[in-house]
Amino acid sequence: MIIKEELYKACLNFIDNRLLVVKTMISDIQKSLESETKSSAGDKHETGRAMLQLEREKAGHQLAEIEKQQQILQKINKLSKHQIVALGSVVKTTKSNYFIAISAGEIELIDSRFYAISAATPIAKLLLSKRVGDRISFRDTNFEILEIL
Repeated sequence: MIIKEELYKACLNFIDNRLLVVKTMISDIQKSLESETKSSAGDKHETGRAMLQLEREKAGHQLAEIEKQQQILQKINKLSKHQIVALGSVVKTTKSNYFIAISAGEIELIDSRFYAISAATPIAKLLLSKRVGDRISFRDTNFEILEIL
């Protein structure tokens, strides 16, 4: 289960890094809003404030998405071994290796590459509820599930 724990940690780090970026962005926007002074060009000032408000709103949506990803990760039992593909499964196939968790991209561990993907992605939807030995066809590529952790 070391692989699953390492993949889980990599996903946590991915979220922590995104969280840091978004919180810094929100802080910078807030400072800009507070330091914005009324200029003689009133319309320009209001346009600038409106743009900052939009940026703050966008950052707020990103923050909410990060919180959802944290909640998904909290549902994963790092010690469980699955017979069928489910949330938290590490799936090794004849083509690629996947960690069904959050969309965190490619993760390299020792001598293997894994793709951390959300259960909502098209490839994950095909993998969910499958077993070792099942064959999957995705985008004109056929592959077989070799192992589920």
